[in-house]
Amino acid sequence: MRPLLLLAVACPLLAQDAHEIVRRAVELDKNNSDNWRNFTYVQRQIDRQFEGSGKVKSEADRTWDVTFQEGSPYRRLIARNGVPLSPQEQQAEDEKMQRNIGERRNETKEQRDRRASEWRRRLDRQREPLNEVPDAFDFRIAAEEPLKVGDAWVIDGTPKAHYKPKSTAASILQKMKTRLWISKRDYHWIKLDAEMLDTFTYGTFLLRIGKGAHITMEQARVNGDVWLPTRIALAGSARILLVKGIRAQLDITYSDYKKFVVNSRVVPPTGEK
Repeated sequence: MRPLLLLAVACPLLAQDAHEIVRRAVELDKNNSDNWRNFTYVQRQIDRQFEGSGKVKSEADRTWDVTFQEGSPYRRLIARNGVPLSPQEQQAEDEKMQRNIGERRNETKEQRDRRASEWRRRLDRQREPLNEVPDAFDFRIAAEEPLKVGDAWVIDGTPKAHYKPKSTAASILQKMKTRLWISKRDYHWIKLDAEMLDTFTYGTFLLRIGKGAHITMEQARVNGDVWLPTRIALAGSARILLVKGIRAQLDITYSDYKKFVVNSRVVPPTGEK
């Protein structure tokens, strides 16, 4: 077979390799992770706990406006239960934000660097399981599916029996099966859905997620070329710290992304210094 013909045959086969598709998606996501700091956005978080009968026992619904201030994000509460804060509450939140920004600006360089570094370390820890996804699973292309953002490969992953996680957080991958939707246009992942195959415990008393729980992560293209999170959700039994096992739902959505200059500052209202 001529070299050019061989290449023409091999390239489509390589493009359809499930492991290679996932590896490229995770690598792109690593390179894309810093884009968050270039945007303001709105974050809404709904926490629900259920009684044994399935009736909602408690619910907390809060919305924040998130901006990047002096090296790390700041969340300003703007609504509860989908209803904007009263003018008095909004004023109190604005004053709290101004005090916090003032404190940040008065930090020494060492204090500011430490705060920014701690925020980045938290992000890195959150990413640890995702970074190991390409090596932790056996993948197969289950289907192709048209979505609003374009056509996607649907790829199923089952945990490798003898995989050794490189980080403690990534040990959760050994106890879940996954399904990923990855863009055929540019290899960015669009959605990840995971189901717990067994109970997972992280730390002695820190976190426990029960068998059958579902974890969902979604992201979308913003400003034409940048991919940013749109939703993170957890549904199932869970236990945090020493609290007894509960049936719960956690749903976090991200919206209204707007690009801004990283070093921009919030100007205090007239009369404040």
